[in-house]
Amino acid sequence: MPDFYHLSSISLYLIIISLWGIIQSSLSLISVLIAIELALLACSWNFIVFSLYVDDVSGQLFALIILSVAGGESALGLAGVVSYARIKGNIILRYLTTLKQ
Repeated sequence: MPDFYHLSSISLYLIIISLWGIIQSSLSLISVLIAIELALLACSWNFIVFSLYVDDVSGQLFALIILSVAGGESALGLAGVVSYARIKGNIILRYLTTLKQ
């Protein structure tokens, strides 16, 4: 079985990539949503790793809850992006300050 530190470092790398994606994606809302999904994946990976090393199932249940919430968040976020793109014609983040109509 791999070492605990190697498995938990995967979660750290995923969080770093996610934060970099949120900071660097100043043009597309979809890439921000993908980066948020990656952060939730890193959190659930961390729960799974701790659950394996503590030998308890509750971490894996929390990971399932996090993934189901992430699926709902991505569906609602994508629906918002599609409706905004139909109204305004673009999804550039600089112009997203005009959400009220």
